[in-house]
Amino acid sequence: METTRRDWKVWVGVVSLLILHAALGLRAVAGKSVTADEIFHVTGGYLFDRYGDYRIHPDNGVLPQRLHALPAVLAGAKPPPFEGNDYWRASDVYVMSYQFFYESGNDHWPILMRARAMNVLFSLGAGLLVFLWTRRLAGDIAGLTALGLLALSPTYLAHGPLATSDAAAALLLTASAGACWWQLRGDRPRRVLASALVFGLACVAKFSAVLLLPVFVFLTAWHLLSVPAGERRYARTFLQLAGHGVAAGLIIWAFFGFRYTAFAPDLPPADHFIRSWNWMLGQIGWQAPVINLCRKLHLLPEGFLFGYTHACVGAQARAAFLAGEYSSQGWVRFFPLAFLWKSTPAELAGLVLAIIAAALRWRRAREWTLRLAPLLMLAGVYGGVALTSHLNIGHRHLLPLYPALCIVAGIAVMRIAAAPRVRLALAGLLGALQGVEAGRIHPDYLAYFNGFAGGPANGWRLLVDSSLDWGQDLSGLNAWLEAQGRSADGPIRPLFLSYFGSGNPDYYHLDAARLPFVNDFKFTHRWYELTAGVYCVSATMLQQVYSPVRGDWTLMREKEYQELRSNEHLYREYWRNPAAQREVQATGAAEAFEQTWARYDMLRFARLCHYLRARKPEVVIGHSIFIHRLTEAEVAAAVKGNYSDWLRIIERARSKN
Repeated sequence: METTRRDWKVWVGVVSLLILHAALGLRAVAGKSVTADEIFHVTGGYLFDRYGDYRIHPDNGVLPQRLHALPAVLAGAKPPPFEGNDYWRASDVYVMSYQFFYESGNDHWPILMRARAMNVLFSLGAGLLVFLWTRRLAGDIAGLTALGLLALSPTYLAHGPLATSDAAAALLLTASAGACWWQLRGDRPRRVLASALVFGLACVAKFSAVLLLPVFVFLTAWHLLSVPAGERRYARTFLQLAGHGVAAGLIIWAFFGFRYTAFAPDLPPADHFIRSWNWMLGQIGWQAPVINLCRKLHLLPEGFLFGYTHACVGAQARAAFLAGEYSSQGWVRFFPLAFLWKSTPAELAGLVLAIIAAALRWRRAREWTLRLAPLLMLAGVYGGVALTSHLNIGHRHLLPLYPALCIVAGIAVMRIAAAPRVRLALAGLLGALQGVEAGRIHPDYLAYFNGFAGGPANGWRLLVDSSLDWGQDLSGLNAWLEAQGRSADGPIRPLFLSYFGSGNPDYYHLDAARLPFVNDFKFTHRWYELTAGVYCVSATMLQQVYSPVRGDWTLMREKEYQELRSNEHLYREYWRNPAAQREVQATGAAEAFEQTWARYDMLRFARLCHYLRARKPEVVIGHSIFIHRLTEAEVAAAVKGNYSDWLRIIERARSKN
């Protein structure tokens, strides 16, 4: 009876923590606009589910995208146009997603929030997995400690309720590594079947599942070496691994409708994917012959093969930012620093406790390394690959390591001391620390940085993009502007906006001149005057991460800028006078002229951002959108003055900070 009562209390605690996690996460994102990638996931999933067409965004996991879009399909959301749509023929994920969200007669907000609610299932699954795994190894208190760390982790609260594939990958990579070890140690048909099923689902969750292959190989070798020579079943083990491959292939085919071609035959045809096969294969190196063979023999669906190829090519080089440095090849230290800066004190303390516990209990090291083998191997392989990755765009790519971190922290609480009171005190302390951090940053979980990093206010100096500014605060900016409009001063005019993300300023009725954007979709960027006013610039744009003129402002750039600025009157006339525009177009020089204007626009904005980075903002929305009220004199010195004026105004701004 006592055991039953204790189990009941434990499960009340588990359910309460899971409900708390879902409630905190969904409440936070209810005030956040669509992030940069969510629009692509939901649109792609909608086209997968409703039409069986896989041309749009097959490169980020079919399983989570199908789940995200299921409510939209059931609710009868309208599709973007197909007939006569050049963007559809070119498989343009960017414009097609914009059309689905904002131009098809759908209100994107309920579509997005339902997709986010569906994604929470993955983080809830991770929480349950962490609890069960830890409890099996170290008991109820350890399990609840591990679950509490994950449920209140700002990292999980940030990404669990976002309609992306990161939470799905974290759950299924962890589960698959554990299931593989479970079936190796048990060798029963139901275990093999369960492991193969989980592996197959991981393969359609995200293409990082390819890292499970070396994990499986190392775990198999570890298992074989850990058992007596007479008990090693090499042939059976090989057949089991081969069975995983067969199961994965069947699941992949099922998720692509058991059809090779990615393009639905009942819809208007495509000219090509967003990039041609020939171009993609020319970029992928040694894998090209393998992928070509799979294409010729139809070993896997075309959408899956293209998605994998696209993901690999995209990971070869990507603009990235790290504490004032810029690179397209990344840094070995990027992810270690991101982990150090964005993990909570409780998570870091849990890792330290695990190391101390291992040192104190070294006599049982072999036993515990076997028990923790799948977590250690997953962390080793995944973390090792992360160190060499060129895709340094977000701390979120470390999400698959956090379930393992929570599990070993929960176990450490029970193994570092023998006294029950000490164990309870450590568990309570870790839980309290985690709860305090989650409470302090709510609802801005994506912008969490710990005290070692200087807190969220300093985050923009260290990391941007999905580590801080993923476009989530456009709605927060709208709320702030509405509050200002209700004040005695009345509405703010003029307003300038540079935004990183996939939200639509028009949805929030933001009457702003558009500075350079990322994800400008199909909009033509016309001439605009820079004057005194309120400048709203998101952190990723402020740091110029994706600008071709990012980095130091050299004398060569200054010379180019001043030369282009001498043509400013021509740009103004071209965009304001239709007759002048027709005259230039008649000469066939319009494209070159507009490219020159675009170059000038980027340089002008970069010059302004150098000044804004030195200047203290009046307000920061959600730690990601910086608001500056600039006078006419400041604007003139920042973008219209000579080099000496520009340097002086920057130095003056720094001296005031």
